[in-house]
Formats: sequence, structure tokens, C-alpha cells
Amino acid sequence: ATPVFLSEMAPTQWRGSLTAGFQIFLALGVLIANLTNYATARISWGWRLSLGLAGAPAVIIFLGALFLTDTPSSLVMRGKADEARAALVRVRGAGADVDAEFQDILRAVAVARESEEGAFHRMATRREYRPHLVLAVAVPMFFQLTGVIVLSFFAPLVFRTAGFGSNAALMGAVILGGVNLGALMLSTLVIDRYGRRVMFMVGGIQMIIAQVAMAWIMGAQVGKSGDAPMARPYGVAILVFTCMHAAGFGWSWGPLGWVVPGEIFPVDIRSAGQAMNVSIGLGLTFVQTQSFLPMLCSFKYATFAYYAGWVAVMTVFIALFLPETKGVPLESMGTVWVKHWYWKRFVQPQAKSADALT
Repeated sequence: ATPVFLSEMAPTQWRGSLTAGFQIFLALGVLIANLTNYATARISWGWRLSLGLAGAPAVIIFLGALFLTDTPSSLVMRGKADEARAALVRVRGAGADVDAEFQDILRAVAVARESEEGAFHRMATRREYRPHLVLAVAVPMFFQLTGVIVLSFFAPLVFRTAGFGSNAALMGAVILGGVNLGALMLSTLVIDRYGRRVMFMVGGIQMIIAQVAMAWIMGAQVGKSGDAPMARPYGVAILVFTCMHAAGFGWSWGPLGWVVPGEIFPVDIRSAGQAMNVSIGLGLTFVQTQSFLPMLCSFKYATFAYYAGWVAVMTVFIALFLPETKGVPLESMGTVWVKHWYWKRFVQPQAKSADALT
């Protein structure tokens, strides 16, 4: 729900940066968790402290949610137009002119109400929602196949394989989390300036280089058996390229994996599309965390080449099939599909319907 809430509440010109804040605070939580693990590693009961402190963010989230207003689009969908306008004024400022934006929301909701089918059924069966269905599956799948999730989970193990001691491996995980957080914060400065596609391309190329370099070093130093010791300089190189990979993810797929799904769906399927996005992402997180260690034991250094191959595939996919959404109001997002070289063959009927209302 958080990416949907942020994308619907944020002004168009800042939508990317504000929605990216979701991933920034996820990365901040990972960094704090890694610091906690490092600090409690020498305490016999430290694992209890690490687990117990996880409840603190939940309390903060619950208390903060009590002060949130609902989004204007959601209120209009439930027939509360006056409350929706008041909510829009509240987030835009008392002196802001919200009439044009509010009328766009009303028109978008009116189009959404023309169909009595369920949101999931519409997205799965109607031709004009084909691009949304494809991206609802592809974006979370590619997000997970960057490899950064399992690398963040198993960073201490990877660094121990690269020759670091236990404490040094934990500190390596802290460094990795700090690099990821720094890259995410940098992304908020450029995401609404250079656009989504450019960041996907740059981050993808950077991750490919880092993963190929890691595969080459691990293959040359550890060998196919995985038993050979690794010299210290090469272990440091593994840490550097892992950070390079995390940075590439941090200013591309990290924030954009939430920004793009939060803004591409029409209001009538937005909740369903985002639910599909999150469900697929969490499901693949579970699959990868269960399969990464067996894959690392079987593939050895080729594991990193495997992820590099997937990053290459997803970078080409983005170049071909994702239109630029920077600066496009949510209620006008249908126009980007009409202009796209491939998706225009599917969404043309929807474009005509929207034009008829204006």
C-alpha cells in the first residue's frame, strides 16, 4: 500500500523522488539491522536483542499511520468527493489551486466505474491492460533477479568465502548497506531530472560489470571446487565490486522497482496491480532465499554470472518496452502507452475512451 499511497499523494514533479523514499527507508532499516548484528555479535544473548528490536519500527509505523489521510483517488472511488478535495488541499497547501488536478481524478474514476468486472479480471482479460499486466509481472521478477536481495541477506557468507573473518564479514555487510543507502539517497536528486529509463540503463550496465567481475575473480581465485583460499587483495576487490553492484541497484532498480509500478496503473486497477507486484516480489524473495545457498554450492562463481545474465535481459527489456513516465500526471498516464512503438497496438481503444471524456 505504501508505494500506491506515495504515488497518489505526491505532486507530479516530485513523484519519483518521494516514492523512492520508500526504498530509502527500507535500506536504512537494513543498515541499522546490520549495525545491530555487528554490535551484538560478541554478546551471548545478542541474537535476542537483534530479534527484539525489530518490533520498534512496527510500533512507529502503527502510530504514524494514525495521522495519515486517505488518498483523494481512494476517497472518490468510495463516493466521498468532498473529503477527497479536502485531502488534496491538505497535501498541496491551503493556497494551492487544486481544481484541475481534482477534475482529472474525477474523470479517471468515472472511466474506472464504466466496467463492472473485478480489477484482476480486467487486467488479465482486457486487451488495453496488456502492458500493465506484463509489467506487473516483469518488474518485481526482474527486481528480485538483480541478485541484490540475496546478496544483502547472505553478504557475510559471501565475504567469508572471499577470505574475510567473521567480524570483518559482518562489517562488510554494514559497508554494503551503507553504499546502498547512499546510492538511494542520490537517486532522489536525479530520478525526476533524468527520467526512469536513463537510470535503469546506467544502473543495469553498472550491475552487469560488477557481477561479471565478481564471477571472474571468484572463478580465478577460489576455483571450481570453491575450496581454494583467496588472497587478501582479491577479497577486497570482491567487496569493492559488491558495493559497486549495490550502488548500481540503489540508483536504478532499488527505487524504480517501486516508483514505476506505483505510477503506471490506471486508478481502476491500481490496487490490484500493486498487489500483484508486491505478491510476486515477496514470493520470489522467499524462493531465492531458499535456493541461493544450494545454487552457490552448485554453481560456485557462476552464480554471479547467472545474475549478470538476468540483469542484461532486464536492461534490454526496459529499453524496448518501458515508456518514459517522468513528469506525466497519473490521470494522463494512458498517453505514454498510446505513443509507445509496441504497446500502442493494445491501448488505443482506452485512449479513445479517455479522449471522449475531455
